[in-house]
Amino acid sequence: MEHVWDFSALLNNKQLLLIGLRNTLILAAVCLGLGLFFGMLVGAARYSKKPLLYWPSTVFVEVFRNTPVLVQIMWFFFAFPIISPFDIDAFSAATLGLTLNTTAFSSEIYRAGIRSIERGQWEAGKALGMSYGEQLRRVILPQAVQRMLPAFMNRAVELLKMTSLASVIAYPELMYQAKIISTIEFNPIEMYTSVALMFFAIVFPLALLVQRFELKHKAR
Repeated sequence: MEHVWDFSALLNNKQLLLIGLRNTLILAAVCLGLGLFFGMLVGAARYSKKPLLYWPSTVFVEVFRNTPVLVQIMWFFFAFPIISPFDIDAFSAATLGLTLNTTAFSSEIYRAGIRSIERGQWEAGKALGMSYGEQLRRVILPQAVQRMLPAFMNRAVELLKMTSLASVIAYPELMYQAKIISTIEFNPIEMYTSVALMFFAIVFPLALLVQRFELKHKAR
């Protein structure tokens, strides 16, 4: 049977979709900011030679890198409240899952960036009497961050796409709003196509920017 495309429901419910888009961008921005911050701490711990820092950070990274993000989000929403005295809403559960996953992956980016700095830079900082933390903050990270930017930008693009997983716990991001509208209007083809196009319109320019930045960085 030939399908007749009808996007009138899209216009009639555009306010819901705009709310979903706003929530998607908020979730992505919060998780990216927190993930990069905590990733820096975990990455520094992974590079440390102290067992009390290295082993806990390594276990954390391996757990969150090698389990699905969807499982992490659902665990925080359904399981975490059972073993803790805290109630947790959909936004908090999605933020925890996506942030911790981003922390694990970004920590490896930080660790690789730190490793890429010549050993002489560490020795120079140590010769000046700097502590490990001061060497990282004042000598190593300023140089390493420039090399890590392309990887961070790629991670931001991936994180933006992963926000759609929050729809499974009824967080009203773009995918969930489309699901609600399609259920009411009986138009899943139009709604999910529209959501795909909206994500493409946001992600594709970012992906092009990342590629351009990577080429510019390699040309240096």
